Amino acid sequence: MARPITLFTGQWADLPLAELAPLAKRMGYDGLELACWGDHFNVREALDSPRYVADKRALLADHGLRCLAIGNHLVGQAVCDLIDSRHEAILPDHVWGDGDPEGVRQRAALEMQATARAAAAFGVRTVTGFTGSSIWHSLFAFPPTSQAYWDAGYADFARRYTPILDTFDEVDVNFALEVHPTEIAFDIATSERALDAVKHHRRFGFNFDPSHLAYQAVDYIRFIRQFGPRIFNVHMKDVWWNKGDGTVGTFGGHASFGDPRRSWDFRSVGRGMVDFESLIVALNDVGYAGPLSVEWEDSRMDRVRGATESAAFVRRLDFEPAHGAFDAVFDKNKQQTSKRGGMAG
Repeated sequence: MARPITLFTGQWADLPLAELAPLAKRMGYDGLELACWGDHFNVREALDSPRYVADKRALLADHGLRCLAIGNHLVGQAVCDLIDSRHEAILPDHVWGDGDPEGVRQRAALEMQATARAAAAFGVRTVTGFTGSSIWHSLFAFPPTSQAYWDAGYADFARRYTPILDTFDEVDVNFALEVHPTEIAFDIATSERALDAVKHHRRFGFNFDPSHLAYQAVDYIRFIRQFGPRIFNVHMKDVWWNKGDGTVGTFGGHASFGDPRRSWDFRSVGRGMVDFESLIVALNDVGYAGPLSVEWEDSRMDRVRGATESAAFVRRLDFEPAHGAFDAVFDKNKQQTSKRGGMAG
């Protein structure tokens, strides 16, 4: 059976779920990866009210949709980040509180633990999200940065996220970090380091998104093959790179998405440069059977048009793995043969 095609709702939080659900069905999706912002999925209400959970499930079912993952990227970002004024705009009021940085980080951690419990109450076994990072700002390594400095950042991540992962384990839910700039893991090397930091906790894995790796020149197919059993969710998102006017490089030049000077930008699925054919082959090779979740981001394109064609593109592209070698039937013992009747006398 082909994998379900879902839509991550994070970029659609301006629409109430009651409006987005029928739209998603019309656009060709089998389900939604519900974001924990807007009115799409409220962690506290899911924990406090069985009726809320039942009503949310019924709303999806009424439109022939299901939910296989919940995304809480915005709160997860605050767990390890150096908190500044930007976080206030993306965090729930009860997590932001008085804005004291350490208080924000601790409340965000508690909210991520609550998210694991809420996902379990909703019958979902994967939460996608971010971790933030106390060392992202040191990316360029100047002032001169020692490995000890970076080691301390991974130790901070482990100290803050291991109790969260333990809660995920208690309720049989996986946490899938979207490997992404500004996170503790943003390429293959840092993903290895993050796994080591949490001692390969069985609930820590990845939300694979090729778009965040490709423009960095990271081998996103190798990522699949290296971390296959740790890939708990897949975002289908496209990107193009080396397309700017030569004035803005990989670091973005403080230019907004959609600025034509940028050397890379996200594109609607199938309109960028990601090799999705090889991606599907690799996912089949490592046995990934979860959803293919379109995270639609294209500053130059109408989102309904883009999300609709993205669903069709992914559905056309996806295929089931083979159930045996194509040349296995050369063995005569595996062939269907006709039996000749006896000879006439």
